[in-house]
Amino acid sequence: MYGCAMSLYDKIPNNVNLSSDRRLTRALERWQPNYMNWWMEMGPEGYQAHDVYLRTAISVEAGGWAHYDYVKMPDYRWGIFLAPPEQDRTVGFGDHYGDPAWQEVPGEHRNMLRNIIITQGDTEPASVEQQRRLGKLAPSQYDLRNLFQVNVEEGRHLWAMVYLLHSFFGRDGREATEELLERSSGDADKPRILDAFNEPIEDWLSFFMFATFTDRDGKYQLRSLAESGFDPLSRTTLFMLTEEGHHLFVGESGVARVVRRACEVLAGGEDDPRRAGVVDLETIQRYVNLWYSVSVDLFGSEVSTNASNYFSAGLKGRNNEAQYDDHMALDGTYEVVQDGANGWETRHAPMRNAMNEVLRDSYIAECRRVLGRWNRVIAEFGIPYQLTLPDKRFHRKIGFYRNLHVDPGGRRLSEQAWLARRDEFLPSDADKAFVMNLMRPVFDVGKVANWIAPPTHPINGMPLDWEYVRKED
Repeated sequence: MYGCAMSLYDKIPNNVNLSSDRRLTRALERWQPNYMNWWMEMGPEGYQAHDVYLRTAISVEAGGWAHYDYVKMPDYRWGIFLAPPEQDRTVGFGDHYGDPAWQEVPGEHRNMLRNIIITQGDTEPASVEQQRRLGKLAPSQYDLRNLFQVNVEEGRHLWAMVYLLHSFFGRDGREATEELLERSSGDADKPRILDAFNEPIEDWLSFFMFATFTDRDGKYQLRSLAESGFDPLSRTTLFMLTEEGHHLFVGESGVARVVRRACEVLAGGEDDPRRAGVVDLETIQRYVNLWYSVSVDLFGSEVSTNASNYFSAGLKGRNNEAQYDDHMALDGTYEVVQDGANGWETRHAPMRNAMNEVLRDSYIAECRRVLGRWNRVIAEFGIPYQLTLPDKRFHRKIGFYRNLHVDPGGRRLSEQAWLARRDEFLPSDADKAFVMNLMRPVFDVGKVANWIAPPTHPINGMPLDWEYVRKED
């Protein structure tokens, strides 16, 4: 199973020697039609018959791992790909530190590991469902193609988790894979597991923010799982990270283009970009506040028994575990801030219990660097404005700060003050209506909507005026 050659022309492309396990192959081939039904019903609306210029994984090696060509999305070659194995790999942290990495599920950790995989797997189809109607509002063919690339790769990431559940968890794993297709983003009866994946994404500014902040949370979750002592999960998530980089690029570069367009209008003498049909910087800030705060919640509670158990079991580590000296984390502490009688109070939580906060702080540091790059765009135009990250206590629904009224600067507010000022901090109904009114599709080759600057980074070396999406004659 491990370190096998790529089988690109099997019914299910894979590098796990699937053909040698007929029982597993049959189970996955029975699941495949259900997946296709879900894709046709809940995937990108209105474009299933179009030819889209997409990349498809053909290797798991560092160079030349993807092939670009036109493909109809239902014909995309979703496959099961694990990164190359590391010889004599050991568990890198927790109570099993130094033990050989597991090639089978350790019985004592079975339920925890299953829950981790289900939760990760649930996010993949959820984002496709959230974004399914965006294609009809695309600001350019370039952006339309990028949306579909993200969508098909999230579909492949679902296949990756489904493989693990089928291969290693027997009947209840198979049942879990059916439930992954039964839940639906925003559904009143069967919603997705995590709140951020039930938020509607109805406009492209929200999509770019989601891809910047929520997909970046995904990156950090995958990095922590790539440290797992369960080797198949580690290798699966390592290859998912290879694809995830493009998703982050789509988000960050998309917001940068919205910022640039606002600056172009301001530099041209218009003091209100909205009058020119462009999103103003203040509205962009409110969208940052929303999607960043929703994404920060995804890391979980600041002090968590589950996080401690995952770490001690060797199932979920820290981002880049090798950078730490102490891989047992038995004696150290980590600073967390709570609401106390006299305001915010700092306490020292046991390191293992604070693993969510350790990962969250790594994420926040990277988000600050992203905003620094957006602010450099603003600085190019000499405009005295900076986008900022809100305090991590702002607009939280999970953990120590859930349901507290906190402004973006981290100051406590009364409920009355919060209600009076909410629209200063988060997109108002008027903001959302204005942004939605801009969402008029531009499908002409080489053209871009007025509210966003043209892209500067080609796809596979192709120019902006390339026909990235074409309708079959």
